[in-house]
Amino acid sequence: MASFLLKSVLVVVAIFSISSIAQASDPDILSDFVVPVGSAIDGNLFTFNGTRGIFGSVIEKFKVTKASKAEFPALDGQSVSLAVLQFPGGGVNPPHTHPRAAEVLFVIQGSLEVGFVDTANKLYTQTLQVGDLFVFPKGLVHYQYNSDWNKSATAVSGFGSANSGTVSLPTTLFSTGIDDQILAKSFKSDIATIQKIKTGLSP
Repeated sequence: MASFLLKSVLVVVAIFSISSIAQASDPDILSDFVVPVGSAIDGNLFTFNGTRGIFGSVIEKFKVTKASKAEFPALDGQSVSLAVLQFPGGGVNPPHTHPRAAEVLFVIQGSLEVGFVDTANKLYTQTLQVGDLFVFPKGLVHYQYNSDWNKSATAVSGFGSANSGTVSLPTTLFSTGIDDQILAKSFKSDIATIQKIKTGLSP
């Protein structure tokens, strides 16, 4: 009987441990907020002004202005962050993922073509106008594209993590040193084509 109980407890602990690992998210904090070392506790701690002056500016290339834990330390433990995405005419935010959070995108200027691909390789797309929102489920590959070459577009994205992470597929695949032969075989292509793609991604 004791052996059975011990085995049952071990199984429950194992299941709980696997569940905790599988559900990666921001850790719970045991206080109202986390104060960075050396910071004064006043209104300035909870204020981020890194987005001042970006609205109304001329958008010449795709730009992301982030307000995540790295840029805004007061977000530590709050399970939230934000980004402003600015697209010139014809600008694209290439296919990418956020491994630690879903993304809710809110269009505030222009229009955007958006889409994501689920784990069954089904593509979901939509054309968004000012005032529209779209959700990209956590961890799924997605993109945004301003198809109007004559007008810029701006959107604000909210994330359910202070550090959602971004994995850009073009950069990850072609700018991290993966062997050309592996990429050529994976894409049923040839080394010359892979090298041409890599050259195109170089700054």
